[in-house]
Amino acid sequence: MPVTKRNLPVALICSVALMSMVAGCGKTPDSPTESNDATLSGPNAKPGMVASDGKLVLPIVAGRPGAVYFTVRNDGAEPVTLAGVHVSGAAKAEMHQSNGGTMAKVDSLPIDPGASMVFAPGGLHVMVFDVSPDLKPGGKAELTLTFSDGDKLSMPLQVEALGSDTGGGGMSHEGMDHGSMEGMQH
Repeated sequence: MPVTKRNLPVALICSVALMSMVAGCGKTPDSPTESNDATLSGPNAKPGMVASDGKLVLPIVAGRPGAVYFTVRNDGAEPVTLAGVHVSGAAKAEMHQSNGGTMAKVDSLPIDPGASMVFAPGGLHVMVFDVSPDLKPGGKAELTLTFSDGDKLSMPLQVEALGSDTGGGGMSHEGMDHGSMEGMQH
């Protein structure tokens, strides 16, 4: 297409977009980790945020919730707030905090610069509901973290069975007070 006065803005936009794509090829992540999967996971990745060690532990009984564990670290200069989570293959995902035999939903989680938040059995974790039967031990899923400013960070999750060597850490929801979790099914 010849460049004329009429289509000059379109040609400029296309040229800039093409140069941006080429310039981004082979770029190394801002914050290297043992596995750069998290920092290389998409154009919306939150600058300065790194997520690692992700696993989805399937429920023993179909129809029950599963759990997601991971670590997220703020290598940026400003505090951030984790405002939501999504897990591929689950109808719903929520952040929860276990403490002294009770469990409560967590709506948001501030993370200061230099701080790490560990989502692990017996503490912070992500509950996943209506897990797809297509998710099987040894497979993969994806966790997307959404921050209060709308930025996102996605990372792969290793799918594990509850009770495997690394799955669940013996976490059980039996005997926990779920009274503060209205409308939830466990």
